[in-house]
Amino acid sequence: MQYTQLGRTGLTVSRLCLGTMNFGAETDEAHSFAVMDRALELGINFFDTADVYGKPRLEGVTESLIGRWLSQGGGRREKIVLATKVYNPMGLAPLDRGLSARHIRLACDDSLRRLQTDYIDLYQMHHIDRGKPEAPIVEMFGLPYAEQVATIDHGAPWEEIWQAMEQLVAAGKIVYVGSSNFAAWNIAQANTLAASRNFLGLVSEQSKYHLGCRMIELEVVPACHELGLGLIPWSPLGGGLLAGVLEKAAEGRRSRFSKDTIEKQRTKLEAYEALCGELGQRPADVALAWLLANPVVTAPIIGPRTEDQLAGSMRALEIQLSEEVLSRLDEIWPGPGGEAPEAYAW
Repeated sequence: MQYTQLGRTGLTVSRLCLGTMNFGAETDEAHSFAVMDRALELGINFFDTADVYGKPRLEGVTESLIGRWLSQGGGRREKIVLATKVYNPMGLAPLDRGLSARHIRLACDDSLRRLQTDYIDLYQMHHIDRGKPEAPIVEMFGLPYAEQVATIDHGAPWEEIWQAMEQLVAAGKIVYVGSSNFAAWNIAQANTLAASRNFLGLVSEQSKYHLGCRMIELEVVPACHELGLGLIPWSPLGGGLLAGVLEKAAEGRRSRFSKDTIEKQRTKLEAYEALCGELGQRPADVALAWLLANPVVTAPIIGPRTEDQLAGSMRALEIQLSEEVLSRLDEIWPGPGGEAPEAYAW
């Protein structure tokens, strides 16, 4: 295993982060425990979860599962950097979501209880708070109050959010604060105010980022670089699209992607998988290696459902992509053209 520091902090984390969204949903408890044990054996010390993960929804299923794993002892808690999230609905009332000081405080206590720990290493805001739930969230959780809050035009101000986070740090309940799915200006605004309060502010950002989804290179990646946030990419394999989807289809294996989705990307996928074949590497490993080659990236989040999938991901750490290969990947999967404003103005 390789290690780095989380953004500008002194916190040492593994270059791969174990994502747990499948635990308690697609992966049962016994297999989830086995994957976490194997992760420790492989040197992975960075575990990511969220209060909202698991099924049935609104019950904190994944956090509770991790809590039972931690309760087995053996120094498990002391060996990992534990990250979880706050923001999404954890009930069907308007008060049960968002980034109000009230919800942050109560949600943190609930996460601590479920995780069976007395502190969270990295407490992440799952989304910027705009006051009312986004349409996909309303649909996903079946929120009954969407129309009643439709006129709300703002979320919690940063003064309120940072006061709540400062109190949690002072109480020893959390150590660091991170963001997820933030725009660059959200990050800049948050950390400017945090600095004025003599507070460390955001130390990491979780964003959707992979070869086929590079929009954050316009502003989020530069913001993380300049402000010292570690970038933690989620969906590093594009949901599996970058894991050899054409090869698997040729072998008769089922795909979670529709035929139309694959056909729209076929030219790129054919070129990509051919390049991976030239390199003698699995497509999934090349996709992870591409992220790891970015100095702003702390650790991609991998979401293995089995021990074999977890062990296979380790190969990405050994791949060093040459400048020529990186250029060929840019040709296949072009980004937005660099940073803003040069990407579109000059």
